[in-house]
Amino acid sequence: MPEGHTIHRAARDHAALIGGQRIAASSPQGRFSAGAAILNGTVFVRTEAIGKHLLYHFDMGQTLHIHLGLGGYFSIGTQPVDPPREVTRLRLEGATHKIDIIGPNTCELMPTDEMENFRLRYGPDLLAENPDPDRAIARIRKSRAPIARLLMDQKVMSGIGNIYRTEILWLRGLNPMTRGVDLDEAELRGLWDDMRALLQIGVESNAIITTGGLNGELVQASKHGGERTNIYGKETCPTCDGAITKETLSGRTLYHCATCQAA
Repeated sequence: MPEGHTIHRAARDHAALIGGQRIAASSPQGRFSAGAAILNGTVFVRTEAIGKHLLYHFDMGQTLHIHLGLGGYFSIGTQPVDPPREVTRLRLEGATHKIDIIGPNTCELMPTDEMENFRLRYGPDLLAENPDPDRAIARIRKSRAPIARLLMDQKVMSGIGNIYRTEILWLRGLNPMTRGVDLDEAELRGLWDDMRALLQIGVESNAIITTGGLNGELVQASKHGGERTNIYGKETCPTCDGAITKETLSGRTLYHCATCQAA
């Protein structure tokens, strides 16, 4: 499933490609024909990302909500475009580019004036222009659930998936089973700041880069090696050379180093 940096990058890129244009919309698959008919001929005003949710706002007061889920993805092309694949849920065409939305978990239209209620369903977005860490920190400090579960709860905060969850806890040497209630405010604020920094690197590089620390050099490194992680999907810890522990938490594989994350 794409993590928050992917959706924010898509929001930025898609707005640049077809923003402010009158859009031709179609549903080659047929499962979104009614929605495509409503969007066809309208002006695509702007995009918005909330964690793993991508929103396209249109001038007639409707917002397209996309959640890619585990198997969904976007396909970008330039005009003149090839015929769409039959599995394409929705095609949006502008003057110079098209965006195909394929296999999303959610593809729906919502009234734009109801979007504030939608935003409040989720925790604060780590990549928001005006972030609200206090709301997430307050919720974590009241919870007896392990921090590894809380970080991926989109009602607590929006944008973190399994890879970033694994990497940030390792980078901070934090035991993933530490209860939220046992973490002090200063530690949680540092955790938030580091997660936000890593996600910002992810947006700029269009890849998850967590090796080497938190600095701008990682963005340049991504151009030569794609995604780079410390322990996610690895067998041994790069710090102590010990075996990476793998267990299941809330249906997802949890990676951690028992030595470096003992605290």
